[in-house]
Amino acid sequence: MNSETCAALLELNRRFYAQFAGDFARTRRSWPPGFDRILPYLWPAANIADLGCGNGRLLSFLAERGWRGRYLGVDSSAALLAIAAADAPRDAAIHARFHRAELAALDPAAPLALVPPWPPNLGGNWREGRGEWDAVTALAVLHHIPGKAHRAGLLAACADLLRPGGVLVVSTWQFLTSARLSARILPWELAGIQPADVEPGDYLLPWGAAAAGQRYCAAINAEALDELAISKRTGLAHAAMFYADGHEGNLNLYGVFRKELR
Repeated sequence: MNSETCAALLELNRRFYAQFAGDFARTRRSWPPGFDRILPYLWPAANIADLGCGNGRLLSFLAERGWRGRYLGVDSSAALLAIAAADAPRDAAIHARFHRAELAALDPAAPLALVPPWPPNLGGNWREGRGEWDAVTALAVLHHIPGKAHRAGLLAACADLLRPGGVLVVSTWQFLTSARLSARILPWELAGIQPADVEPGDYLLPWGAAAAGQRYCAAINAEALDELAISKRTGLAHAAMFYADGHEGNLNLYGVFRKELR
């Protein structure tokens, strides 16, 4: 995928979340069943970096289940981050911060752009951020990253943040398994993009009545997710993979990967 098309797809999604942040957040107040299945992997984590945190519902879910620790929510949408910060649990044992960053631009060789210095009063040496996190999550994020190479780069950056033995939890939207959702796929020309310029598996999805909003989404199945996550570049190993959520229980694919001890 060329840089111009990548930029156009990112801008498409930026406009969507800027315009529909409030409506989108209201549809993300409850927790999908898949969250309960990833909880055992997140529970031991003293610190969690939640990439693409949106309105912060993972933090709310963890707090309701009794998790306590350091939490960093990262998203490219200032509007969603404002909602997440306003709704963050008021608990002295949960140290939550929110940071705006463009996840598609992450460079695994320079992850400091992702993780700003951690306030010294919260303890620990967080100036570097590399190899310090017990868990990194990227839930409903990867399919919004244009270009297979950029998706691989994001997962490599996630792995770089993890300590040895830490876990990466990823989920991808399986919209092609839903007859209702797949029937609503829009032609790329509506977004001013030529089909020849996108990669196989790239789609334009509508939002709301009369397709008032449009989002770029990539179809990422289990094989593709494993291919992206498990490599010498990431140092990740497969821990678990399952489908959950939606009426049929297969609307999202969850992958759990553990950073190998070296």
